[in-house]
Amino acid sequence: MDILKISLFASTFLTGLIAGLFYSYSCSVNLGLAKLSDLEYLKAMRSINKEILNPWFFLSFMGSFVVVPLTSWLYYQGNGPDASFYLLLGASIFYVVGVFGLTVAGNVPLNNSLDRLELGYGTEQEINAKRLAFEIPWNRFHFIRTLANAVAFAMVALAIVNKFSA
Repeated sequence: MDILKISLFASTFLTGLIAGLFYSYSCSVNLGLAKLSDLEYLKAMRSINKEILNPWFFLSFMGSFVVVPLTSWLYYQGNGPDASFYLLLGASIFYVVGVFGLTVAGNVPLNNSLDRLELGYGTEQEINAKRLAFEIPWNRFHFIRTLANAVAFAMVALAIVNKFSA
């Protein structure tokens, strides 16, 4: 098996894992968290944000960041600029900017600010304000990166279909 086929498989597999994680988070975890009281919500998000920083998450999240652009480059080197290349290039842009970039510029700073919050103190209104200041932008960024990841995954899959059905 050649390196291009391996990288196409890895790109599909890794972007699919992250797309599934983000999608399932939107369809279940966020819905469950929304039902919690303000203080419970903030504590739960803080815990989740710490626990997701594990090797399995980094393998797929950072792996996609490296492998999808690498696959685009490898494909171009072997096949030139055809439809599959442009799909892979588009997937790279969607992932690097819309998933990785948005996570680093949006979600991570919010996670870090949540980690620094003093949660044991404050009135109900202050705790509610802290929740809203975190939850609203975090969910907005998460929605956008979920869509971007779904598009990247679909583009990688379409590139493979196009390449091997031609």
